[in-house]
Amino acid sequence: MTKTGLALGGGAVLGAAHIGVLQAIDELDIRVSCVTGTSIGAFVASLYAFGKSWREIRAIALDLGWLDLSRLTLSQFGLLSNKKFGGIVTELLGKKNIEDAQIPLAMVATDIGTGKRVLLKKGDVASAVMASSCIPGVFMPVNYQGMMLVDGMLVENVPVTPLRGMGAEKVIGVDLLGNHVFKKPENIIGVLLNAFYSTITNTTAMQLEEADLALVFDLSGFGLIDTGQIADIMKAGYNAARPVLEAWQSQAGLKVK
Repeated sequence: MTKTGLALGGGAVLGAAHIGVLQAIDELDIRVSCVTGTSIGAFVASLYAFGKSWREIRAIALDLGWLDLSRLTLSQFGLLSNKKFGGIVTELLGKKNIEDAQIPLAMVATDIGTGKRVLLKKGDVASAVMASSCIPGVFMPVNYQGMMLVDGMLVENVPVTPLRGMGAEKVIGVDLLGNHVFKKPENIIGVLLNAFYSTITNTTAMQLEEADLALVFDLSGFGLIDTGQIADIMKAGYNAARPVLEAWQSQAGLKVK
């Protein structure tokens, strides 16, 4: 059976589209043998790797708000802390290590002290999700295994390269921002997010060249932090992914479960 790897990219609330992708994958009986994630993709990938179905992840996403993921903090390194986000991961999965996942899992973060990519394959899963999704300037860096880590989008937004080393023969990469048209920000968080995300779109396109299938969405109709749109974003992700995955599955001759 062909081993298929799935890489989920970052994009704040647009990450709800990943759940639509998981729905399509489930309906088409595509077996995911390993999964990676960056930023919000790390959160969704972790839930999926630890056995949560797309229906369960959808229910979790619909119950979350932006303020549930962060809290105001006074720091020279960031406006907010995402420790609350890590607490949510622990509540959902329990105190688990990455290597305990049912589906092999890896997440990408950036060592802001060196600018180098850090591949997280072992250790506390909640801390790894926090580190991978720690948008610099917005959130305080996460101290993890002696490093000061921030969002992995700086180095590999859609983490396709680790999947080959995890045994994947076919790789699906999901890019939430490749066709995104940014809107005028309404606050400082919007300014920082627009600045951050707009800088990584070109490098992401180059990274996706290593994927066998690149799902590149146009989610320009949705905001980056408006959690009121989550249901519609999930639907948009599903509607965009299902026909492409189905055609690719047929062409690639992938066996089902």
